[in-house]
Amino acid sequence: MVAPEVVPLVKVGGLADVVGALSKALSGRGHDVRIVLPKYRALREIENATPLESAPLIVHMGGHEAYARVWEMPLPGSKAICYLIEHNLYFDGPEVYCGPSGEEADNGQRFSFLSRAAIDLCYHLNWMPDVVHCHDWPTGLLPVYLNTTEVDRPMGRAATVMTLHNMQHQGNFPRDTIHFAGLPESTFRSDSIESFGQVNMLKGGIYHSSKITTVSPTYAREIQGSEGGCGLQHLLHFRAADLIGVINGIDELEWNPATDPHLPKCYTADDLTGKSACKAAMQKAYGLNEAAGVPLFSVVSRLVDQKGLDLLVTMGDRLMETMDVQVAVLGTGDPALEEGFKALAARHPGRFAAYIGFDNRLAHLSVGGSDFLLMPSRFEPCGLSQMYSMKYGAPPIVRATGGLVDSVEQYVEGSGIGTGFRFDASTAQAFYDTIGWACSTYYDRPEEYAQLQANGMTADFSWDQSADTYESVYGWAMDARRNAYAAKSGIGAVDAPQ
Repeated sequence: MVAPEVVPLVKVGGLADVVGALSKALSGRGHDVRIVLPKYRALREIENATPLESAPLIVHMGGHEAYARVWEMPLPGSKAICYLIEHNLYFDGPEVYCGPSGEEADNGQRFSFLSRAAIDLCYHLNWMPDVVHCHDWPTGLLPVYLNTTEVDRPMGRAATVMTLHNMQHQGNFPRDTIHFAGLPESTFRSDSIESFGQVNMLKGGIYHSSKITTVSPTYAREIQGSEGGCGLQHLLHFRAADLIGVINGIDELEWNPATDPHLPKCYTADDLTGKSACKAAMQKAYGLNEAAGVPLFSVVSRLVDQKGLDLLVTMGDRLMETMDVQVAVLGTGDPALEEGFKALAARHPGRFAAYIGFDNRLAHLSVGGSDFLLMPSRFEPCGLSQMYSMKYGAPPIVRATGGLVDSVEQYVEGSGIGTGFRFDASTAQAFYDTIGWACSTYYDRPEEYAQLQANGMTADFSWDQSADTYESVYGWAMDARRNAYAAKSGIGAVDAPQ
């Protein structure tokens, strides 16, 4: 695995959860899983990491060699090994996706270095993997290296799998990035890494990978269209035969209401009595009125346009005026959304609350104590929060997009069917109406609400099924790589869409 983040070491978004949980699942099945990621400033004092005793890692960038220190540690709770690449010029910054200067412009060099360092580390260790699993644009140049500079060297035999977590972020950088990276000038073409005169790292990864996955079957279909493809839809359609949607799972050791240490009282699908204590604790933590019989809706999310939470800001006053509900928001992001939620909380004290920031304990308490989760995403490749909420007996209210379609079964009144509520139109009215539907179910059909809870809590959101699929994908990728070498073709330019 090569990734910019991994739980529990460093996390910005769901990518980190996927890399950590999948690595645990695969290593638990006997696979030799090794993870390469940067040693950011935040990881300076990390416990259990020891430097490799061998000589410093030599990283062969374009026209020069760089030296890095490598730290080794087990991925907590698994047999997988993490290698942390330490280089102060590239990774001693304040944030994962900003360089030491604090600028995103640094990322072309920073993540070129990560891709090259991962390859050179394999040579350094004398360990040749069967498959290199790359995650999102920060690792997009790695498959390009294997198809060009490494094609006649041992690492060139490795198959590559590129997982697309979010097409909105592609890693576009100036043309001279290829010179820094040490890639051939011939790679700067429209059927490789060039896009509108720039280097597009994600495009390169898609073109050059043996197989491509994304994080839900529905999202795999959506990204082949103009809205979801973010400019790369024609390329993804061209590679559709190699594109597989695999729904993410959740780490059920970390997210389990029966054992969660962050909850004041644990509970199960067979005994929900502990959830009442969680609700009371949540209301107290957010400064809400302690009202056991009022439905409590939670938001645990980045506050960005993708998540559609401006819809809640738009109709929040109307919601408070027309329904007997409570809302608690946990997240940070767009200043306008932060201010919108703080203003709603000020206008409706005791009923609407906003914690601007992130607190892991409060995140667990928010799904454990709430009655519903709000997730009106404009697009959502997979999403994990809706799975957490179902596991914790809080049916989610979601827009019907991406992985939300694949993971949330629509409630059908009177049938006992469903795990949550879905709506189609990304409008404040559609969102408001669906909250109303959920509210009426809670008040007027308590037995059906209880069935929704039970359905979600007993659904299988483990990584077992997804790990099965990934094992198959790795096998297909290895077969494709072997066949390419046997035929002595398939490495160079192809007749593909521009």
